[in-house]
Amino acid sequence: MSTIVIPHLARVEGHGGITVELEDDAIKDVRFDVFEGARLLEPLLKGHYYDEVAPILSRICSICSAAHTLTSLKATEAAFGIRVSPQTELLRELLFRGESIESHALHVFLLALPDYLNYPSAIAMAADKPGAVALGLRLKKAGNTIQEIIGGRAIHPVNATLGGFGKVPSVDQLIALRSVLMQALADSEAMVDLVAALPAADFCHSDTLYAALRAPHADSYYSGDEVMLISDGSRAIVNAADYRSFTNEHSEPHSHAKHSTWRGKPFMVGSLARLTVNPRRLTGRLAVAMKRLKLVMPADNPMDNNKAQVLELLNDIDRAREIVEQFLREGVQAEPSIPIHPRAATGTAITEAPRGLLIHSYTYDDEGRIVSADVITPTAMNAASIEDRFRRAVEQCADRDEETLSRRLQMIARAYDPCISCSVHLVRRK
Repeated sequence: MSTIVIPHLARVEGHGGITVELEDDAIKDVRFDVFEGARLLEPLLKGHYYDEVAPILSRICSICSAAHTLTSLKATEAAFGIRVSPQTELLRELLFRGESIESHALHVFLLALPDYLNYPSAIAMAADKPGAVALGLRLKKAGNTIQEIIGGRAIHPVNATLGGFGKVPSVDQLIALRSVLMQALADSEAMVDLVAALPAADFCHSDTLYAALRAPHADSYYSGDEVMLISDGSRAIVNAADYRSFTNEHSEPHSHAKHSTWRGKPFMVGSLARLTVNPRRLTGRLAVAMKRLKLVMPADNPMDNNKAQVLELLNDIDRAREIVEQFLREGVQAEPSIPIHPRAATGTAITEAPRGLLIHSYTYDDEGRIVSADVITPTAMNAASIEDRFRRAVEQCADRDEETLSRRLQMIARAYDPCISCSVHLVRRK
């Protein structure tokens, strides 16, 4: 028996590895090993008041802290029956776009791109290709700038509150943001040219079950309360209140991250899932870019998630610019604080973080203190799918050369853009 062990998966957030056991030519076991220590944020919330919850849970992740903050606020608002204004909805969407731009740029340019160009890191790549790294950093900064202006700072936003925002952006800030986004639009075209010229990564194909938010309109990370699952033309819809029917987390002995399946089948969340579930987004500039990237939908290759992130980057920059232009035309009005009336209730929110579906569900007592909390992150949902893709890649590799397999497996893992630290926040005792 031979074993391929990757003890440390580089260029991802958190501590994980990969193990493949081969007996003669047969696959005995394939594992996505998640070693990151358990984080007990959900039990620590017990007894905390409603206004403390979002600031605490934004600390689950520094990359997608805006998504955790806004999903947390949405869940508490659902529990207390709070309805926010259209302006607040639009400001929250802009904050989501900023995070998506920042996160996708980081992943595409600094984490995934070195794989395609045979560099061990973005730092090594920068020595030969400084223009590509500078392009990625400019796009990332554009997303950070949105988060700073709308969220109050680039990491762990402080300006988003229950029912609204503490402060709205000024005209001068919006004008400056429009200038940043116009530069980002030009940079996004160069990004498509760069990614379209990369060598193909065509070494893993399989039927895929995708899950993503079914938004009221085709282009939203924040609005909506239904998840659609699509595979081979069949589809199912799950309401937010029934989220455990498709997350149904279970433990695996080799992983501190739980696994989820839908009717016994792993499913994939993230950019590729969003475009599959919401194909109406793929028009105009995105349709042209998709053709240039040679992306055919529905896709059956996890490596295409990198291309899907490029398409979302294009769309996010364009949509963020549209929102800023709308605010400059119509103005942004300071809104009075919404009165909060706590009650004993449960609220569940589903949104789309950069890496895929994000669920926050809380139960409060009549004084507005947390009785129980449940947070399920994209990487936890993707864990079973990642393992399934590892197995398929090994099966489809004619040459079982260790170096070739090791490189391909790491590329697949990174294509999912995993945030391992997000996936291990709770261990339930039996």
